[in-house]
Amino acid sequence: MAILKKYEGQLPKGELLPVLSNQKLNSYLKEIADLCGINKNITFHLARHTFSTTVTLAKGVPIETVSKMLGHTNIETTQIYARITNDKIRNDMQQLSGKLDELETIALNP
Repeated sequence: MAILKKYEGQLPKGELLPVLSNQKLNSYLKEIADLCGINKNITFHLARHTFSTTVTLAKGVPIETVSKMLGHTNIETTQIYARITNDKIRNDMQQLSGKLDELETIALNP
């Protein structure tokens, strides 16, 4: 909220935050990585990929929601780099198992 308040009324076209070009943003990310001793080419695209896999899908957010959040018009675009992890598969199967157990309990105890 403090960051939003800092830029309130300061930017054109009602923007909430400054909009950087992809090139400038990647340049800043490279500088931050260098300062932190990270020897990986960090880009905005990498950040989007990490967000989609580890922050959303792995935490149970449906791929349709992730697709919308990333601004994709076609869910196939999201599926290309929003890989499904083994942890996600395990969690989904545990949830399914729990639901099936509930149905079995209901069916056997009328």
